[in-house]
Amino acid sequence: MSEGERHLFSKNVRQKFEIHSYRNAASILANSFPDQFSHVTDALETFEITTEMIRRPGGSKGPIAQYVDTLFPLPDWIETRISADLLVRLEHAKQIGNILHKYVKKGFLDGHRIDFVSGKVALDFEWNSKDQTYDRDLYAFSAFYDAGAIDVGVILTRGSSLDNEFFRSLGKVLNKDGTQGSEYVYKKFGASTTWMGKLLYRLDAGRNGGCPVLAIGITQECIGESDDQTEV
Repeated sequence: MSEGERHLFSKNVRQKFEIHSYRNAASILANSFPDQFSHVTDALETFEITTEMIRRPGGSKGPIAQYVDTLFPLPDWIETRISADLLVRLEHAKQIGNILHKYVKKGFLDGHRIDFVSGKVALDFEWNSKDQTYDRDLYAFSAFYDAGAIDVGVILTRGSSLDNEFFRSLGKVLNKDGTQGSEYVYKKFGASTTWMGKLLYRLDAGRNGGCPVLAIGITQECIGESDDQTEV
C-alpha cells in the first residue's frame, strides 16, 4: 500500500489492522464510495473481539462471524448472489449489422455469492475456513466486477500476527456451555486455514482478475480482555 493510501486510515486503524491495497483499492473505496468507506473505517475503529470468542466453537457461524454481521447490517449491506445469461451474436466481419447467428447461453454466471454488498462495494469475511475459500471469494469478486456489479472488493480476515504461537497461548477450547474442553485452541487454526499469508500470494498471482481488492488483517491489537474466567 502506498504512503498516500496509508494516510486514508487513522493511526488507530493502522495499528489495529494489517492492510494491503491491490489495484489502488483503498483510494477507489475512499474517493468513489465515501459512504461505504466511512462505514468500513468506522467498523474497524470499534472492532474488538475477545479470547473467549476465539475459544468458543464455531459451527456454521461462530461468535466472531456473528459479531461481524452486526458491523455490516441490513439493509445497507446485503448478502448477494449473481446470475447472468450471455447473449452471443456472430456478425458478418465486413457487413456491419449483418447478424449471422445469435443465441443466449443460460447461466453464464451463476451461484457466486458475496457476504456483504453495498452499492458497488463488496466485502467478504474469512476467519477460520479452508484456505481454498479465498479462491472462491476472489473468483466471486472477479465475476461481479467483470459484470459491472461492483467496482471494489474488501476481504476482512485473520492477520499474520494471529499465528500458531498466539493460539497456543489461549490454551484449551471452550464447550458450548462455557466449560473448558479437552482440545487445544491452536489445533483449530492450521497452516491451511484462512489467514493473510494464504490470501496475499493469491492476490500477488492476480486471482482477483481486474477487481481492486483491499485486504484487511485482524491483529492482536483487536483482541480485548475476555469476560471468561476459565483457566487456560
